[in-house]
Amino acid sequence: MESPSPLRLSVLSARISDTLRAAFQNLSFWVVADVTSHSFKASSNYHYFELVEKDRESNHLLAKFSAKAWGPGARQIEQFEQTTGQRFTNNIHVLVNVTVEYHATYGLQLQVNAIDPGFTMGQIEQQRLATLRRLVAENPSFIQQAGDTYITRNNRLGLKPVLQTLAVISARNSAGLQDFRHSLEDNAFGYTFRIDEYLTGVQGEANATSIRDTLAAIFLSGIAYDAVIITRGGGSQTDLLMFDHYLVGQAIAKFPIPIITGIGHHRNTSIADLMAHSPTRTPTKAAEFIVAHNRAFEESLLSLRQIIVIRAQQLFAGQQQALTSLQREISYSSQQVLDAHKEAVQALRSQTVHHAQRIVYAQHVAVAGLAAQVSARLQGAVARHGQSLEHLASTARVAATTYMRNQQRHLQHLTTFMKLMSPASTLQRGFALVRHQGRLTGDTSAIQPGDRLEILLKDDILKTTVTDKIPHDGANNDL
Repeated sequence: MESPSPLRLSVLSARISDTLRAAFQNLSFWVVADVTSHSFKASSNYHYFELVEKDRESNHLLAKFSAKAWGPGARQIEQFEQTTGQRFTNNIHVLVNVTVEYHATYGLQLQVNAIDPGFTMGQIEQQRLATLRRLVAENPSFIQQAGDTYITRNNRLGLKPVLQTLAVISARNSAGLQDFRHSLEDNAFGYTFRIDEYLTGVQGEANATSIRDTLAAIFLSGIAYDAVIITRGGGSQTDLLMFDHYLVGQAIAKFPIPIITGIGHHRNTSIADLMAHSPTRTPTKAAEFIVAHNRAFEESLLSLRQIIVIRAQQLFAGQQQALTSLQREISYSSQQVLDAHKEAVQALRSQTVHHAQRIVYAQHVAVAGLAAQVSARLQGAVARHGQSLEHLASTARVAATTYMRNQQRHLQHLTTFMKLMSPASTLQRGFALVRHQGRLTGDTSAIQPGDRLEILLKDDILKTTVTDKIPHDGANNDL
């Protein structure tokens, strides 16, 4: 049996090319695929990559084509990156328009003509929404949804009035970390901070576990951190996919120390932002947030100090006026009391002296009358009873002297009694006087609950209000 005539490889390649050209000429197709093995030559603006499809269950490769984009296709990729904020790179899911080409040297290839940015963004958003639903469904004890807001254990925590001891999660040699430190340490108010760096990978979904483990290390450190800051210097949407990862969102939502995010994105809000206590856009914004928080506390203290100073001055002024008024009132009242008692004492003294003089005069008149009577009656017997008369006269003189002495003692007793009964002496002995409606009184019948009284003591006047009136039978007065 004769072998068929062999074909040169180029002839077979030409036949394949003609067949494919005839089948696919002027045709284009929208296909869904994943990008792998991507490379880009900036000098020629060429993209080389592979479009692949994997089985969703087993992850086995179902199809793979070499692909390229240049000219209009490369410009479409540039627009895609500008629209989505996502670099065209490996492991992104895309919807692209392609034409089929065959080259004798490079084989079968797909030429990318256009790319739909909405499809890729939609895929990422669908995955993000699915993750949020899973977080709410599987962690009801510390994640709840209220409309578009997510209530987590972390964002329910209260921030301390001053944030000073900080733990920062960032990549090593990260520009975002340096921006954060610079903005925080060079603040305009001279605040000082303790910043402990916890360095780990913050890019790529594979590092989600690293973020969770780093948070655990911060908690187990035993250091009383005021807040934890997660920083990253920005990047494409796929670079930030780690912050939409289930494990990262779960760890942040449950963490018992307030978390501030500053992961360098300007378009979308990540799941990490939704779960954290205080999301900010960039590391610099995170630092500014902390400084502003501390400044707000300082301003509240300054305002409170000003209020205290003003109110203290007002209080002192009011009390000074009250004291001045009370001093004048006490001085005037005391002078009135003293004048009244002085007049009473003088009147009593005058009355006592006058009364004593009348008694002495009356006794003197009586003695004189008696002496005259005795002298008249005994005139005839004077000679006979001279000795007896002299004795009687002596007796009379002694009686008169004794009587005068007794009257003087009685007068002194009255004077002493009047002094003891004076209001000043009463106050000196520890008793008190009661003044009602401007008058001294001992009559309680006119005093009713609610009346204002002044209680005069030795050194003070007490102003009081009657709260109750209880009858007293005079018992139990043992002082």
